[in-house]
Amino acid sequence: MTILTSVCVYCGSSNGRDPRYLEAADQLGKAIAAAGLTCVYGGGSIGLMGTVARAALDAGGHVTGIIPQFLEQREVMLHAVSDLIVTENMHERKRLMFERSDAFVALPGGIGTLEEVVEMMTWAQLGQHRKPVLLANINGFWSPLLELLDHMRAEAFIRTETEVPYLVADRMEDILPLLQVAVGSHAPRPAGAPVTRL
Repeated sequence: MTILTSVCVYCGSSNGRDPRYLEAADQLGKAIAAAGLTCVYGGGSIGLMGTVARAALDAGGHVTGIIPQFLEQREVMLHAVSDLIVTENMHERKRLMFERSDAFVALPGGIGTLEEVVEMMTWAQLGQHRKPVLLANINGFWSPLLELLDHMRAEAFIRTETEVPYLVADRMEDILPLLQVAVGSHAPRPAGAPVTRL
């Protein structure tokens, strides 16, 4: 049985409009640290990224920040993390985030967050990994994406044999238990099974 040891958090370099997003980032960072897990994230100090990293660090957790050189200033690199890796480009950053993580959580964010989590979903769909991918649907943030995925199924672009495996949690306290079960079973969701949602 595989054990969850690290969680990659994708999220925005802005706080967003809803204060619940910031609260969720803080809560997730603390929960990851309390569970004795490593938090892997994009290496910035601003927005939800900075909040989740600082929350984990303040709670005594281990945080690995991975940031490309050209974003050091834009995302204000957080030097206080446990491990800081500066990459040459985005491709290397994403590869290292993937390699160092047992599971992936997407908090609210912008197009970069969307791209990162959808890439992990695509790789899972294509059988390149079986690591769980979870959408933290804070105040319905990811609901439009979920509706789009349902539309893709209805239009037969996502079929039973090419199902997209992902998990959804509407409550922060459900995230780590869902990931632990998924990693332990080494299968986030069988093809064609309904989305796990709490």
